[in-house]
Amino acid sequence: MKFVVWEGDTLEVLKSFPEDVRVNLGHDLRRLQEGLVPLDWKPMVSMGRGIFELRERDKSGQYRVIYYTKVAEVIYVLHCFKKKTQKTAPKDLALIKLRLKKLKGKLREGRDE
Repeated sequence: MKFVVWEGDTLEVLKSFPEDVRVNLGHDLRRLQEGLVPLDWKPMVSMGRGIFELRERDKSGQYRVIYYTKVAEVIYVLHCFKKKTQKTAPKDLALIKLRLKKLKGKLREGRDE
């Protein structure tokens, strides 16, 4: 089973989502951990290889969990957010890029904190 590593405030943000959204996204994360395909996901090609998003929608809006999977046996959750427009907001993209850069730096140095 793969480990989930929460970068920044991602776990706290996910916990703030509505219960049904949280449960469904949690099930998709569990599927990933078990090597299965999530129910609603897509690659984030614009962010690079190994970056994907889990997608969930309810009556209050769209929710996303962005994760990185290029490291064996680990799923790094880079960002969780409520999507407010059709396109992902520039501030969300910038945060994903920043966290990915920091993560890759840690991985190059051989630390996984």
